[in-house]
Amino acid sequence: MRLNGAEILMECLLEQGVDVIFGYPGGAVLNIYDALYKYQDRITHYLTSHEQHAAHAADGYARATGKVGVCLATSGPGATNLVTGIATAYMDSIPMVAITGNVLSSLLGKDSFQEVDIAGIVMPVTKHSFIVRDAAELAGTVRRAFEIARTGRPGPVLIDITKDATAQLGEYVREEPKEALVRPISTRELDAAAALINAAEKPLIYGGGGIIASGAAAVFRAFAERLNAPVCLSSMGLGGFPSSHEQFTGMIGMHGTKASNMAATECDLLIACGARFSDRVISDVTKFAPKAKILHIDIDPAEMGKNVVIAQSVTGDMKAVLDALTPLCAADAQMAARQAWLDEVLAIKAAHPPAYKKDGVLRPQYILERISALTKGEAIVATEVGQHQMWSCHFVDYERPRSFVSSGGLGTMGYGLGAAIGAKVGCPERVVFNIAGDGCFRMNHIEMATAVEYNIPIVVVIMNNRALGMVRQWQTMFYDKRYSQTTLDRTTDFVKLAEAYQCAAFHVTKPEEVDEALKQAMACGGPAVVHCEIDRDEKVFPMVAPGAGIDEIVEA
Repeated sequence: MRLNGAEILMECLLEQGVDVIFGYPGGAVLNIYDALYKYQDRITHYLTSHEQHAAHAADGYARATGKVGVCLATSGPGATNLVTGIATAYMDSIPMVAITGNVLSSLLGKDSFQEVDIAGIVMPVTKHSFIVRDAAELAGTVRRAFEIARTGRPGPVLIDITKDATAQLGEYVREEPKEALVRPISTRELDAAAALINAAEKPLIYGGGGIIASGAAAVFRAFAERLNAPVCLSSMGLGGFPSSHEQFTGMIGMHGTKASNMAATECDLLIACGARFSDRVISDVTKFAPKAKILHIDIDPAEMGKNVVIAQSVTGDMKAVLDALTPLCAADAQMAARQAWLDEVLAIKAAHPPAYKKDGVLRPQYILERISALTKGEAIVATEVGQHQMWSCHFVDYERPRSFVSSGGLGTMGYGLGAAIGAKVGCPERVVFNIAGDGCFRMNHIEMATAVEYNIPIVVVIMNNRALGMVRQWQTMFYDKRYSQTTLDRTTDFVKLAEAYQCAAFHVTKPEEVDEALKQAMACGGPAVVHCEIDRDEKVFPMVAPGAGIDEIVEA
């Protein structure tokens, strides 16, 4: 079948199961948008208000569904506007294909109008980047891009296509997507890991985003229950183990729970599953898990020993590794010692839960508890970045995977609204919230126009403390209260702003108003904003000061 390059691109996207694209048109992608017009019955395009949020929407779609997210932008500034979203996906290992147009092949390298070397720009924050100059190369490149994005450790891939390549005619023959290659797991590594586990009296399981990426939540739970060990998670791992499970101790790290951080300090074996030992988890590496041997299970061999000294590693897909490893772990190994250890950790958990003052004042923690209760822990909760993000980690229950959508590694302010839109598009049957601070909402509120245009019923909850809260908290604690450029005493009326977008809006100032506002927002049938006024000096606790050991926890 003879098609032009843009049509070949459409057919290849359909091959890969793509039926949703987030993007913004421009001159270099006019042929692609013309093809999208012809294929609109099979591929739905969502026009965002800004290219960055198209990337975030593709990212949120991927996190919520497990599919590869796709975004599209024109050359030059359109392409560079995707970069933050691409880097966000890269840091959190999210499968995404970003497609950009570029100038004619004959104009490349001549500083032509709206020309940038986007493939070069994104090289450090993609798994791979391609430049396509000929329609004959297009089908093979698209197939390879999707294969790279979803195989092994997932991540973003860029395809940059010159305008003439989208216009040229070429031969297209349909191909079925290839089965992903699975790296064989070393029997020697499995046996060594099982020996460490069976000898441990005080094991702690630390789970990360790899549990969710590999679809390993069920086998991870079975593994944890067989070991009868406490389980902590990174922020990226939330939902990978049920919040309600009696072995769950909460998040670990800088804003980790007392139980998780003390368990890491006292355990004799730390089993890391699909986690990368971020600095926000380990803090002072010389004080991290000082009594423990570390067993690291991950799909990426480059992570082994990168940030901490490990005793043993198992490299492979998490689900496959745990399927093979769990039967090798003796169910009765160190039974009495492990039960005593679990009881000890759970006693710390009971004595030191994440807490807040309950004094009749509207508190963000209470709002999040009510969201969790009203949705029974089944909502998808997207967040921006800051204090509200950490409160969302502690005060919302996540009972299943792909329920927490947040920028972990890059910490991208302005991420959440686009991501919530993408998550709702991918999972229309689930309730989707975006938890925002007023600083972040100023960065992305233009995407309310997108949510309204396509009637995407997300609920945006703004925790308005009239400050850049997390930075202000650091200024309070470590900079002698020198509040340089973190106070946002601006006159923006967020309720009126939401209404200007033709969006339902609710204003909350008291705890007794929370439930009714949330219920109405969820029931309104379209996008809604719930504006909550909270205290400027509300802080995130627990917290570990920079450079301290994770056992040096400030709880209030």
